[in-house]
Amino acid sequence: MSGPITTINPATEEKIATYTRMSDEEVAQAIEACHEAFEKWRFVSPEKRAATIRAIGQTLRDNREKLAALMTEEVGKLIGDSRSEVDLCAAICDFTAEQGPGELADEERDIPGGTGVVAYSPIGVIYGIQPWNFPSYQVVRYAIANLMAGNGILLKHASICTGSGLLLRDLFEKAGLPKSLFTVLMIDHDQSNAVIANDLVRGVTLTGSDVAGRTVAQKAAENLKKTVLELGSNDAYIVLDDADLDVAVESCAQGRIYNNGQTCVNAKRFIVTEANYDQFVERFTERMKSFEMGDPTEEETGLGPMASEDLRDKLAKQVDESIEKGARALCGGEVPDRNGAYYPATVLVDVEPGQPAYDDELFGPVASVIKAKDDEDAMRIANDSRYGLGGGIFSKDTKRARKLASQHFDTGMVCINTYNLAIPNMPFGGVKDSGYGREHGGFGMKEFVNAKSLYMG
Repeated sequence: MSGPITTINPATEEKIATYTRMSDEEVAQAIEACHEAFEKWRFVSPEKRAATIRAIGQTLRDNREKLAALMTEEVGKLIGDSRSEVDLCAAICDFTAEQGPGELADEERDIPGGTGVVAYSPIGVIYGIQPWNFPSYQVVRYAIANLMAGNGILLKHASICTGSGLLLRDLFEKAGLPKSLFTVLMIDHDQSNAVIANDLVRGVTLTGSDVAGRTVAQKAAENLKKTVLELGSNDAYIVLDDADLDVAVESCAQGRIYNNGQTCVNAKRFIVTEANYDQFVERFTERMKSFEMGDPTEEETGLGPMASEDLRDKLAKQVDESIEKGARALCGGEVPDRNGAYYPATVLVDVEPGQPAYDDELFGPVASVIKAKDDEDAMRIANDSRYGLGGGIFSKDTKRARKLASQHFDTGMVCINTYNLAIPNMPFGGVKDSGYGREHGGFGMKEFVNAKSLYMG
């Protein structure tokens, strides 16, 4: 067993709290307790489950300031972004409570000589491995859907936001969720592998890097466990010849800087046709320069710290390597001389294949601007990535943009003339190295259920 978990405020470098990791025996007992809670919860009607989930949403709203302040303290999110995250979590609860009973209701189908029934049954304990960038949303996204489906939930949260995971557990139970049905595991990676292998665990979901996804998927496959993976991305936002530059510049800047640039569906690569390139670069760079670093608890701060110094240092190394290989920084690009895990808003141009800024995900406030010959070339460059989570198109011809998005963009999600993070009633997920499976929009409620066929003669 590894040593204790200590959480650090990335803005001040001060220690927040220390937590003791669980022993192997405690982990096994926690899994058994979650399974026992599931055995009762599975027989609770969808309508009563929905009532509890609706109550969780209200409890999150009632404790919005407390939860938001803790997230900002643990990972450096701007306080406004933390409040918006709590609002999104509550909205997910509302949507799930409203739509869940209908989504999970039996379906009758005509079959020869009788009636066929499709019944959606919960399968058991679902294990979630979640990252730090959205300490509440990442948890709520999988947990609420699976609680609605009748499953039990285990959470291994990122260690740097351990407090947020524990507070969520307390708020869920305060809202009426049975004890142990949502269980937080404070464990290391070796213990996590044992959780995946545990016979009482029936499914595994991970949000993280593609490297972590491969590791978890392999371990789950060895034990014949289904997985849902939401992995990294390098989302391309295309500015076509007929784009409204006012809309494009502002949306791209907000899409790159949101959550201090640490979002899987941040806008990251900006592919601009020759007709608009020079003007876009000039205006976009000025907008990025306007985001001043500061205290994330202050309302007027434009850019907070990254979640930890090691994450900041990794980003700085990627930028330095990209510059060594030919990219140029028009603003930012250097680690500031100040306390905290800060990195400035940065714009890179002359970005080409072979540079981290082109090939890899830059998980921080760094924008990669790439010139395309024309609209067709822009679409080609957008799809020239091993990732496929989200993306965007800016064009005044929305009918054409919609066709490009639906037929040609090789991603799970596309924004047209806007930037958006996630909406409860729309599916969320990607393709290629960005993973598989879907959450939100009703899809997440059926990822870990048994679609059971009943043949009625």
